[in-house]
Amino acid sequence: MKIIRSCAEMREYSLAAKGGGSSIGLVPTMGALHEGHISLLKTAERYCDIAVMSIFVNPAQFGPREDFEKYPRQLERDCELAKTAGCGCVFVPPVEEIYPKNYNTYVTVENITDTLCGASRPGHFRGVATVVLKLFNTVMTDTAVFGAKDAQQVIVIKRMVEDLNLPVRIIVSPTLRESDGLAMSSRNAYLSPRERAEAPLIYKSLAEAKKMYDDGLRDSRQIKNSVLSILNNASLIKPEYVEIVDTVRVKPLDEIDTTALLAIACRTAETGTRLIDNVVLGGNL
Repeated sequence: MKIIRSCAEMREYSLAAKGGGSSIGLVPTMGALHEGHISLLKTAERYCDIAVMSIFVNPAQFGPREDFEKYPRQLERDCELAKTAGCGCVFVPPVEEIYPKNYNTYVTVENITDTLCGASRPGHFRGVATVVLKLFNTVMTDTAVFGAKDAQQVIVIKRMVEDLNLPVRIIVSPTLRESDGLAMSSRNAYLSPRERAEAPLIYKSLAEAKKMYDDGLRDSRQIKNSVLSILNNASLIKPEYVEIVDTVRVKPLDEIDTTALLAIACRTAETGTRLIDNVVLGGNL
């Protein structure tokens, strides 16, 4: 497995691979890898000849009071996991490679970033879209794989790809879960034991909502009330939002008459950890 740290070397590697007829699949990550990331890598390997995993903790998507400084950084461990999983190349650029001195250009995807996580994290998706576009251009990827857990991110990236006519195929990989249903996330490591014990209620509430939808209920208010009633059984998991939106405009739905995203964000009381999860009703992302 090759480890690359500069954008110039990454482009050189990709040009050589493409010149030899190989297709490239990119898995963008911020490191602190877990089995969910490895599943994305396996998906990329199915679609492409060479899987490239990027590891970059992107400062542009963190707000001033968010966890950029304490976000887990485990590069040696991450590279070993990627190698074991069959990754062909890991791209690990330092911040100054992605945002050099006097950097001034950012990507803004409008409207669909105003709700859900975008409402409480201003500038977050500008940072996401900017770094993803830079990674696409640098890695020269044919395919990119993202996890369904970050559903609004998936919608934003798909919109950017379509609007900017980018020659990149986006693959959405299912959310991987712990045995008790909690969505795998690097931030789960922050949870206190008591928070971790309550966190599976998030998925329990989503599963109940999905059952209600499958049984024929289409009233968003009733479904959201069910979710909130389950989450209210937790003393340390506090909902930031519970919303049902369409998957194109990301606007709230009163009646579910199209493919819908039921999305949840919660904040924990002891460690202040932010957890997100979702289920898609009546279709796919």
